[in-house]
Amino acid sequence: MTSPDYASDPTLALAQALIRQASVTPDDAGCQAMLAARLKPLGFNCQRLPFGDVENLWATRGDAAPRFVFAGHTDVVPTGPAAQWTHPPFGGLIIDGMLHGRGAADMKGSIAAFITACERFLARYPELQGSLGLLITSDEEGRAIHGTVKVIEHLEAAGQKFRYCLVGEPSSTRQIGDIIKNGRRGSLGAVLTVKGIQGHVAYPHLAKNPIHLSMAALHDLSHQEWDAGNDSFPPTTLQISNINSGTGATNVIPGELEAVFNLRFSTELDVETIQLRVAAILARHELDYDIEWTVNGLPFLTEEGDLVAAAQAAVQEICGYPAELSTSGGTSDGRFIAPTGAQVIELGPLNATIHRIDEQVSTEDLITLSKVYERIMERLLVTGQS
Repeated sequence: MTSPDYASDPTLALAQALIRQASVTPDDAGCQAMLAARLKPLGFNCQRLPFGDVENLWATRGDAAPRFVFAGHTDVVPTGPAAQWTHPPFGGLIIDGMLHGRGAADMKGSIAAFITACERFLARYPELQGSLGLLITSDEEGRAIHGTVKVIEHLEAAGQKFRYCLVGEPSSTRQIGDIIKNGRRGSLGAVLTVKGIQGHVAYPHLAKNPIHLSMAALHDLSHQEWDAGNDSFPPTTLQISNINSGTGATNVIPGELEAVFNLRFSTELDVETIQLRVAAILARHELDYDIEWTVNGLPFLTEEGDLVAAAQAAVQEICGYPAELSTSGGTSDGRFIAPTGAQVIELGPLNATIHRIDEQVSTEDLITLSKVYERIMERLLVTGQS
C-alpha cells in the first residue's frame, strides 16, 4: 500500500507524475511542459528548443555568472514486456518505501529532485550570487543527435555559457551519493567488414573464407593492451559485440564477415591513435576490409575544483559519509557539455535497477537527493556558504 509518510512529499509527487507519462524515447509526452509550469512561477524563462522529433527545454533564471545548470532527460527506455513487471511500468506507485516505474531511477526521480531543490532554495535565497539553469532533453536514451548536443550548439552560437553543470544520471551504487562521476571514458565504435570469396565448402581452394581469415585479427584486437589507464581512468578496453557472416546454407563459404566492436578509452588515447593502431593490426593479418568508425563521445574529466568540492561536501553533510569520485560506466550527455569548458559532474540515485524490469528507487533516497542538490547550490551561489 502507499506509504502515508511520503505520499505528500513534493519530490515524490512530481516524480510520480513524471513516471506516469509514457515518455519512451524520443517522446517527451508532456513532461517538459509539466516542468516549465513549475519553473515559471520561480522566475525562470523557459524556452522550447525542438530539433527534429525531439523536445528540449532550456530554462534560465538570471544571467549573472557563475551559472549553475542541472541537466537531465525526460525520455526513458522501452519497458520490455509489461506483464513481467510486478507493478505497472508507468504507474508511479509507492509501495513499502519504494517508487516503482520506468524512469524512477533513470532519471525522472533526479529531475523531480532538481525542481524541488530549486523551489526550496529560491524561497530561501531569492537573490543569488550567480544564476540557475536547467537543460532537459528527450533524446538521451535514443540516438542522442537532436537533444543536448543540439542545445549546446545553439547556446554556444548565442554566446551563452555556464560554469557548473550537474547531470542527474544514476551514479550511486550502494547508498545515495556514494559515487560522484567527475568524468567518463570515450566511446568509439566500429563496423569492420572483412572481404573473402564465396564458394562451395567442398572446394575451399576456390574460395577465401573471411571467418577463417578474421579469427586471428579479432583475437589480437580483443587482447590488445591499449594503455595502462591513469589515476582517473581504468585501462582502455575493446569489446566485440556482434559477428555476422554466412548465407544461412551449411555448404556455402561466405563472401564477407561483419564484426562490430567498441572501445571505451581513457584520456591516454585519442581517436586517431586508436584508428591507426587498429589499422596496423588488420594490415599485419593482410586482410581485405572496409571499416566504418563512429565517435560516440570523447573522454572528459572535471578536475577537483569548486563543483566537485561542493558536491562532496554536500553529500558528507546531508548523508554523513564521503562520496567517491569515479569515471566508470557508459556515456552520458556530459560528453556534449564538457567541451564547452564547464565543470561537469553526475550525481543521482542508485543505478541497480536502471533499464531493467521493475525499475525502482527508494523514496527516502529521492528526498535526500533533493536536499543534497539544494546544499550544492548554497555552496556555489550564496555568499558566505562553504
